[in-house]
Order: sequence, then C-alpha cells, then structure tokens
Amino acid sequence: MTAFDDVLTYVEEELGFATSHYDSSYLDRRVSSRMRRTDVTEHEEYLDLLRDDVGERERLLDALSVNVTSFFRNPDVWKELRGVLDALAEDGSMKLWSAACSDGREPYSMAMLALDQGLSPRDFEVIATDIDEEVLEVAREGVYHSTRTTDIGEQLGPIDDYERFVEQEEDRFVVADQVRDRVEFEQHDLINDAPKQDVDLVSCRNLFIYINAEHKLPMLRTITRSLRIGGYLVIGKTETLPEELKAEYQAVDKRLRIYKKCE
Repeated sequence: MTAFDDVLTYVEEELGFATSHYDSSYLDRRVSSRMRRTDVTEHEEYLDLLRDDVGERERLLDALSVNVTSFFRNPDVWKELRGVLDALAEDGSMKLWSAACSDGREPYSMAMLALDQGLSPRDFEVIATDIDEEVLEVAREGVYHSTRTTDIGEQLGPIDDYERFVEQEEDRFVVADQVRDRVEFEQHDLINDAPKQDVDLVSCRNLFIYINAEHKLPMLRTITRSLRIGGYLVIGKTETLPEELKAEYQAVDKRLRIYKKCE
C-alpha cells in the first residue's frame, strides 16, 4: 500500500468521501493540486497535514467534489431535449430526474425548459439528487452569482426572456418560485440506494468521466432500472454506455448521447 493509498483511505474512512468510486488519475490530480498549494511534496507529509488541519480537510473535499456545471450546459443538447419533452408530453404527465445534480443548475434548467415548452406545472416534476448533502443545501437556495469567469445571464441564453424564471439584481440571480416549486432535491447514492420508479427522462451528464469502470456499470444499472420502457437517458457528450447496457437502449442522437430505453 502506497502513501497515496493511505491518503485515499483516510479521506474515505475519516472524511466520508467515497474515493473508491473514483478514477485514480482524477483523484491523483486533485490531491496533487492541493499538495502544490500547501507546499507539500510527499504524501506522508500531506496526510499529517490533513490530520492536523480542519481547513485543509475541507479544502480537499471541495476539490474532490468539484463538478463543472452551468445552466443549459451544451445548448445543442438542450435544443434536442425540447423535442424529447414534446414526445413525452403526448403520454401525459412526466417525471424527470437530474442525477448527480451538483449545485442545482441542471435540474432548474430542466424545469425552465419544460415551462418554456408550454408545459403546465401540473404536468411534470423534476427530481434532483446528489450524494453530497451540503451541495444539495446550496442547490435548494437557488441563488447564483455572475463572476469574472462565469456569466449566469449568458448561461440562461437558450431560454427566451429568461427573466420570467429568475430574479436578477446586478450579478445575483435567484431562481423564481415557479421553477423551484417543480424541483425536489434529495440525497441519493447511485451505487447503494434503490432505483427510482417510472422515470421518463434521466440526465446524468459528466459524472462518469470521474468514476472508475468498476462503479460506472452499477450506477448506470440503477438509472436503467429507474427508467420506464420508452424513457430517455442523457449522458455527457464525451461519455459512453458500457457494452453490458447497449442492448437496453436505442440511440436517439449518438453525437449528443441521448438514448431511449428499449422494450
């Protein structure tokens, strides 16, 4: 067992972050970045720092939990999803699931898109889940800020007159009640928790690039079991379905990674 492994064991057992689920190269990049910032060169020394410094433990957890997210990330995907929502609307009310929802911008985007398509709030619900309860608390607030590198108004561009769905005051954006009321946030572990029931659309994008192969398949099995026959799955544009699950789906758009669950 290497000193790097000792760091990962400490993080999993003492800090509660499931390092065993993640790709080792991803973990190495995040830990190495924190080591450089703290002027530490050896993993043994960094482990001692973690044991002694509460602040560094929090900063490492933040680094490990970072998921790049935005409103309407990859606008071409959301443009295609308009047609998916129209198809689902023909069957009545729908259940949408944003898995690994991070700070809430993706599930709020789903709700905004549904409303922008003319769906009645009574006709859809959005479930938003993440394994991290702290990030869920941030998501429930629905408050976001533009910064030097993040323009929230630009992110909301795929929706005409997005001011209907957010309240803006200078660089502060607050998701409107009509959107927040359609999104239910809850903690959920894709590996250990039970599947959802009769979901019409699952979006789980850009999670699997961080997850090792051993855990990617059970996570996607949970999602597959959650989908009703004819339901849709959206994954990240650089991600792929495991061979074991390809027979379960037909591609709606291979480039955009949108799939439909087969009978």
